Amino acid sequence: MAVQKLGRGLIDRIARLIDFRVDERTRDLAARVNDLEHATADHRRRLDNAEHGLEHARGDLRWTRAELDRLIPHVAAQEGRLETLRESMALVPKADSAEMAEARTLIEEIQRQHAQIRVRLAGISRYEDRLRRLEDSISVPAGE
Repeated sequence: MAVQKLGRGLIDRIARLIDFRVDERTRDLAARVNDLEHATADHRRRLDNAEHGLEHARGDLRWTRAELDRLIPHVAAQEGRLETLRESMALVPKADSAEMAEARTLIEEIQRQHAQIRVRLAGISRYEDRLRRLEDSISVPAGE
């Protein structure tokens, strides 16, 4: 009977040790499963946000494409008009170097005369300013 009791005690200890190890591994596995569930939920949320953003971008792309399709004929018409304008400008006769020199001389003369006019106007402005100051000093009563 003592041997049986000793055998049962040993068996009980081994069973508890095995149960402890199984429980420990079960807890570890449960924690890992829980972490994976949280990660999966986070991934699903992020994927939903990405899909929503992608759908928004697709809508913007459809609108942009429609606008582009609408504007292409207008741009083509403008390009045609520009080409017609370029061709008409090419038909203008080119001036020879003598005509260009004469035009430059006229432009320089006009610029010189404009400079002289500016100097004269500045002189007139100073003269008017002096007259105004003189008038102001005369209009002040002598008693003051």
